[in-house]
Parts: sequence; C-alpha cells; structure tokens
Amino acid sequence: MRKNKNAYVVHALAWGALYLFWVMVFQKRAFAISHTATIEFCYLVFIAINFYYNVYFAIPRFLYKRKYVRYALLFVCGITIAAILRVPVAAYLNSAYFFPGKPQPSYQAIFITSFVNILLWTLCIVSGKIILDRFRFQQQLEQITKEKSKVEMEFLNAQFNPHFLFNSLHSIFGNIEKQNSTARNMLLNFSEMLRYQLYDCNRTSVPIEKEINYLQNYVHLQKPRKEEDLTVNFLVEDNVRGFEIAPLLFITFVENAFKYVGSGLGSEVNIEFRKNENELLFTCSNTTDHPDKIERTSRGIGLNNARRRLALQYGDRHELAVNESETFFAVNLKIELNEN
Repeated sequence: MRKNKNAYVVHALAWGALYLFWVMVFQKRAFAISHTATIEFCYLVFIAINFYYNVYFAIPRFLYKRKYVRYALLFVCGITIAAILRVPVAAYLNSAYFFPGKPQPSYQAIFITSFVNILLWTLCIVSGKIILDRFRFQQQLEQITKEKSKVEMEFLNAQFNPHFLFNSLHSIFGNIEKQNSTARNMLLNFSEMLRYQLYDCNRTSVPIEKEINYLQNYVHLQKPRKEEDLTVNFLVEDNVRGFEIAPLLFITFVENAFKYVGSGLGSEVNIEFRKNENELLFTCSNTTDHPDKIERTSRGIGLNNARRRLALQYGDRHELAVNESETFFAVNLKIELNEN
C-alpha cells in the first residue's frame, strides 16, 4: 500500500513539473498566462490519458509481446481519438474565452495541431517509460542471476548438511540396540537418500518417481524417532509418474512437518501427490499443539528459501499457498509441468 502511495505521489509530481515547464516555455506575451495554462492543461489531460493507456494496456499486451503492427495501430488510434476529443474543447475555449467575436481556427486546423502535439509528447514520454522499463528489467535480470548462483551454492552446501547427517545417524544408533531389523531398514533408507543426493541431485531435473522415493525414505527414517501415536499418511496417485521435477523441491516442507508436528494422540503428518492434466499438486500438512511453532514455520528460513527457489525455477508456473491455524499447518503447491 505504501509503495502504491509513493508511486501516486511521484506520478503527480512528474505531471505537475511537466505542466509548469510547458506553461513557462510556451507562454507568449500576446496571451495572458491563464490562457497558456488552460491550453497546456488541456493538452496534459489528453497526453496523460494516452500515456496510461499505453503503459498499462497497449505496451504490456502488444509491444512487449512483439505484436508490433497491432501496437502501432492502437497507438495511432489512441492519438487520433485524443485529438478528435480535443477539437470541440479547444473550439469552445477559443470562442467563449480566448477570442470571442474574432475569426476562429477551423476544426481541421485544431485537429492537426492537436494530433501533432499529442503525438510528439506522447512519443517522448512513452519512450522514456520504455527505456526505464528496460533498465529495470536489466537490473532484475542481474539480481535473478545473482540469486540463482546463491541458491545453487546453498543447494550444493545442503547436500552435505552435517546437521542432517548427525540427526540421521543418532536416530539409527538409537535403534540398533532396540530392534536390529528397524536399524537395518533405517540404514538402508539413509544410504538410499545419500545416494540420491550425491548422484542424482546434480541435475536440473529428476524423475518424479525418484523424488517421491527420496521423501518416502525420509519418512521411514523419521517415523521411528517420533511417538507411536503419530499417524503418517503418504498418498501418491497412480498418474503421478513419467515426468521430471527439480530435485529436493519438497523436502523442506516435509522436514518442517516432522519437526513441528504435535505430540500425543491425534497427531498427524499428511503428504499427498496428485496430478491434474499438466499440473502437479502437492500437499503437506501436520497437526501441532504449539501455536508459536506454527509462526516460526511460516516465517522460517527454510520456507523462505523454498519460496525463492520456486520463484527462480518455475516463476509464474507455480502457486504456493500456506494455511495455518493454532493447531494445523498446511502447504499446498501447484506446479505447471512442461511435458513433451
């Protein structure tokens, strides 16, 4: 909201400065300053309308999408309509206030003058806006490149996260004396996870089957560390196969679910993968008995990094929704797939 208010102020100041510039430059000794101010204000209104028409409609929908002929036609039509609308306004001002009882300029002359002036000034202002947009685009591109490099570095570092390794080893050793079969299964899950991280995750995309298998191994590794009352539901629909996804895309959400899940009877972790035409739908939810945990989860570094990575990897092809309450936390992720 504050950003919008600042933009309104900047626009108002810019138009005001341009208006004062016109009044000072085009003021003639033969005319009163009120005469010049009225004429220039009339021009300002029609030029401003054309400017916003171009900036918020014609340019993004046609010029930036390389529909140059359509944009040129719309641009000329906008100038023509503005010039036509100015003709009766200028004719009325001339006859009623500026030159009453004197010969009046023809409608054709007013139209030509209006068309040329509106055309030139709209071209200048719109060109300035396009140059500014290009400059901002270059800055954003450089920022995205830096962010991508940083995320890639964090991604590589995450593959050798000692915190994760020590937690997993502690879980394995804690179960060796209790149940050898459980310990062996956990060690197998752990080795498969390491193999996936070390040998598969150096690619930009991996089969969805491998990514889901990695998450299932993580769930099998974490569940024995939790209380027996914890219920874990892991659902994968049959059509979720045969396509690729960015590696380690969902692990942050699953880790958070196990980290912040509540204790006692009724505690749940739910993980679900569905596919609807060319969209992958992922849901991860957990119950909790500590509202402050929910707040930490929704604002945590891990979730923020996941948001950044999704923005870099999928841009506007994804939707991430976080739903939270005092006893429940859920993440819903929708990704548009590029299937050949």
